[in-house]
Amino acid sequence: MFTGIIEAMGTVLNVRPFMKGCELTIDAHLDLSGDRVGDSIAVDGVCLTATSIEGTRFVATASGETVSRSTLSGLKSGSKVNLERAVTLSTRLGGHLVLGHVDAVGIIRSRGSAGESVRVAVQYDRKFSRYLPEKGSIAIDGVSLTVNRADDEAFEVNLIPHTAGSVTLTLKGPGDRVNLEFDIIGKYVERLLKKDDNTDLESLLKKHGFM
Repeated sequence: MFTGIIEAMGTVLNVRPFMKGCELTIDAHLDLSGDRVGDSIAVDGVCLTATSIEGTRFVATASGETVSRSTLSGLKSGSKVNLERAVTLSTRLGGHLVLGHVDAVGIIRSRGSAGESVRVAVQYDRKFSRYLPEKGSIAIDGVSLTVNRADDEAFEVNLIPHTAGSVTLTLKGPGDRVNLEFDIIGKYVERLLKKDDNTDLESLLKKHGFM
């Protein structure tokens, strides 16, 4: 599990086909001496398992399913990627709960300035619009951001200067693809409602211990 607070912008050193997926070698530009083989690292919001670690570099394998549902297929030597290691029990939850399981790929519609911040509009599949309430959370390439405005075709987020200078999103422009993970809490609530579609909301909340 992750928080959507990016630790570093890594550099892809090599991409090698592996079965139906790929094997990535990445320089994290981080001290990985405290990390171990088998640990989870989110690469542009995709949860991957480190299979080798040496210095600041690590290797991770992405399955064919993972590659088909994300932007990892577009990575090449020299690509910049957002990196976040999995949370621990002592980690501050500065963003929101992110699993590293990409729901869909969005396309950047526009990018511009909003005062000192950067405003980005992303086009997405309308079937996910129910997970995008105004001021709700979304992870874009693994970055926890707040939805400022949304309709059935696109949504907008703002990146403050600190975030804009620390993530790959500001290196991308209109037409570029991004990984999207919608808020897990909304998905679970929806599933509960579907199972109890004959129950009024107050009774449903009581049944599941929210009241």
